[in-house]
Amino acid sequence: MKIQYVVGAAGLLLSTVAALSAGAQSGPTPDVVVAPGYQVVHGWPVLPEGEVLGSVAGVGVDSHGDVFVFHRAGRTWPDSDVLDLSPISQPTVDVFEGHTGVLLKRWGANLFAMPHGLTIDFRDNVWLTDVALQQVYEFSPSGHLLLTLGERGVAGADARHFNRPTAVAVARDGSFYVSDGYRNTRVMKFSSDGKFLFQWGTKGAGPGQFDLPHWVTLDSAGNVYVADRGNQRIQVFDSAGHYLCQWAGKQLGRPYAIAIDDGGKAYLADGGDQPDGPPDRSAWVLARLDGIPVTRVGRFGNYDGQFEMAHSIAVDAQGAVYVGDITGARVQKFVLPGHAAVSVGTAP
Repeated sequence: MKIQYVVGAAGLLLSTVAALSAGAQSGPTPDVVVAPGYQVVHGWPVLPEGEVLGSVAGVGVDSHGDVFVFHRAGRTWPDSDVLDLSPISQPTVDVFEGHTGVLLKRWGANLFAMPHGLTIDFRDNVWLTDVALQQVYEFSPSGHLLLTLGERGVAGADARHFNRPTAVAVARDGSFYVSDGYRNTRVMKFSSDGKFLFQWGTKGAGPGQFDLPHWVTLDSAGNVYVADRGNQRIQVFDSAGHYLCQWAGKQLGRPYAIAIDDGGKAYLADGGDQPDGPPDRSAWVLARLDGIPVTRVGRFGNYDGQFEMAHSIAVDAQGAVYVGDITGARVQKFVLPGHAAVSVGTAP
């Protein structure tokens, strides 16, 4: 698949999209069709009486349609930016039945200090990152530890250390990429057995540079999509880390996370206008793989369909979209009409 710069007109938009040159916006911002069809599944997920989720950092869907939510229980990111290394005593991974939202299982107690990214790979294994412990993990779906990378609590910029790693993307051959992260501005690639292969990225705003690579995912061709949060863009690379293009613009916002479905559609979590102050917007965006936004869903707030800070996003095989709100401490499910036949809280 050839990746294009964001150029031309989108038939799915109501107005003509101004041409962009060299991946940077040069014309007026296109209007985007607000998706009237997407609906929030009210009451999803179903939590035990009296319980609420902690700050939802990551969300993913396995091949069975079960939804994994990685959250921080009662822990929050401190204003001091000095992260607590003590393990969170409560479970931090909750698994919900996708149709009904019923809680199936939970695990992760006494394992993590500051949960961040969650990715489900093609084998249904669960990849997690911890920005306080400076580690990347692979778990079985039931929570059995399979692989650990990084030295616990020790930051570094070499091939064996991370500095607040954010997310993982796994290729079909088992090799994987790590976005690293809050302090290091790079993407690293590893073999399926965890051997470091290569890396790219330096601090900056140019092609192939990053200002907080916050999420990473792959398309079916193996191209690498990085949510370059500080630079308010998505950067696209080939599997060897060669720069292809970028997506940027008002309607894409400040991408915190990106997911790509099997049909070649991209889903972005727009976290808002941090870090200069409270966000004046937050939403999720459906886009084409040439970066053209198709629809934008939600706004800032704490009612159904609104977000305080959209931080993570996932999509299942039926097209349902799950968005983790880290400040709002919840995950919401969005569906198109006809895709929500099963009532929340009942057996499928």
